[in-house]
Amino acid sequence: MNLATPVRAALLMFLSTLLFALMVIAIRLASEQVHAFEVAFFRSLFGMLAALPLLRMHGFGLLRTTHLPRYMVRCLLGTLAMLCGFWAIANLPLAHAISLSYSSPLFVTIAAAVWLGEQVRARRWSAVVAGFIGVLVIVRPGTDGFSWSSMVAVAGAVISAMVAIQIKQLTRLEPADRIVIWTTILWVPMSLPAALLVWEWPTGITWLWLVAAGVLGTAGHMFWTRALNLGDVSALSPISFLQLPIVAVLGWILFAEVLDAWTIAGAAIILAANGYIAHREATIARRRRRPVTGATPAANKPPE
Repeated sequence: MNLATPVRAALLMFLSTLLFALMVIAIRLASEQVHAFEVAFFRSLFGMLAALPLLRMHGFGLLRTTHLPRYMVRCLLGTLAMLCGFWAIANLPLAHAISLSYSSPLFVTIAAAVWLGEQVRARRWSAVVAGFIGVLVIVRPGTDGFSWSSMVAVAGAVISAMVAIQIKQLTRLEPADRIVIWTTILWVPMSLPAALLVWEWPTGITWLWLVAAGVLGTAGHMFWTRALNLGDVSALSPISFLQLPIVAVLGWILFAEVLDAWTIAGAAIILAANGYIAHREATIARRRRRPVTGATPAANKPPE
């Protein structure tokens, strides 16, 4: 059965979202025996093994690149973001940790304006401000509900934003599968030092969770990149937001975690802000690609 391209893109994004949600559960289960930093190393190791078929598909020529320093910077930042994110998953309520991870696109907007010189006007800045209000609602600084552990998740989101900018620059120069294979290769040695500081050999079923975290993460990333190649980010982003309710339900079933009203409210604000930012960026990209004849320059400028 041949499916229309938008339908295939939506299905790929949903599969990616489901796999990432299951990866989060595998990380939490593994972290019940070993430290989150060690989980991050094994996720990198087994994720690299899951990505090796790309070399069989494309040949070892896939590894040829003149941008290795860019990969080193991107992967170093990615390793730091992963360590923060995994620590948050292991030590915070799952819905809390995932909600704060969704603040990363807010920081991406800021970084794109400062780092890449992209023009961001009032509407997107308003969405960024609204998103940060959502972060504050979840973190609740200055109240009894505040925990410095939440700031680790926020730090991970900030570093992830820097990684996203690096990926945005790399995708203009390199094919997606080369980025995936080099990322998974470099993450292994870069995540090892932190793991050695807290090393304890896994036993029993923990090995299953560690393998699952690596395979699910790499598979989810592959589905995600292919979905974005087929579809519009503004249409696909809301599907990725399903990760939060999936994780929240599984957290309730497996770990008896109950969502509090602050997390629900803050997450709703963050996701709404992200959805609007994705919609505006896609709209602007389409207008830039559209040939315009007989219009004044002022008429061509997209409103923000």
